Amino acid sequence: MISNETAEHYTWGDHCDGWYLLNRPDLMIIHEKMPAGTAEVRHYHAISRQFFFVLEGTLTMALEGREVNLSARQGIEIAPDRVHQARNDSDVATEFLVISHPTP
Repeated sequence: MISNETAEHYTWGDHCDGWYLLNRPDLMIIHEKMPAGTAEVRHYHAISRQFFFVLEGTLTMALEGREVNLSARQGIEIAPDRVHQARNDSDVATEFLVISHPTP
């Protein structure tokens, strides 16, 4: 069994948290928490396909010139080589899962 209490924790960006729920070369599942008003750096993955799934709050995904706003229990797939950026434009924290195959 795995939970945020037992998973490896890391911090990234501006006070954002992540927990490796599964971290294998072929599959990575991360639970991430972004405080209000934070964002990751725009980037892409050469071979990794990702799926972002919002657990709580809202998440804005900037994806090659367009923006998709996701609410709780909504997700989006990011294909390899697609420039993207997850942002929390709201005034409350957001939590989501990031599933990557293979590992970025």
